[in-house]
Amino acid sequence: MTDGDVETRSKRGQWVNRVIGDPERSRSFRSKEEAIDAGRELSARLGTQHRVIESDETGVITDQDEAVAGDRTSAGEAGA
Repeated sequence: MTDGDVETRSKRGQWVNRVIGDPERSRSFRSKEEAIDAGRELSARLGTQHRVIESDETGVITDQDEAVAGDRTSAGEAGA
């Protein structure tokens, strides 16, 4: 993936859209479907690629940091 591409993945029990090279645009969501829809919309606006990284939902939101380097989502954006 290149800068500007959008990646949707599970992170600490939430689903996150991460914009490669622009962590300030990253957002978290309560559901996989909500994150995928928002990721597709964002990548269309940016004119970039969107990729979903499949994983099983745990159903548990944790505080453990399993973040990918450079990913700084805000906890206050959950469900936004």
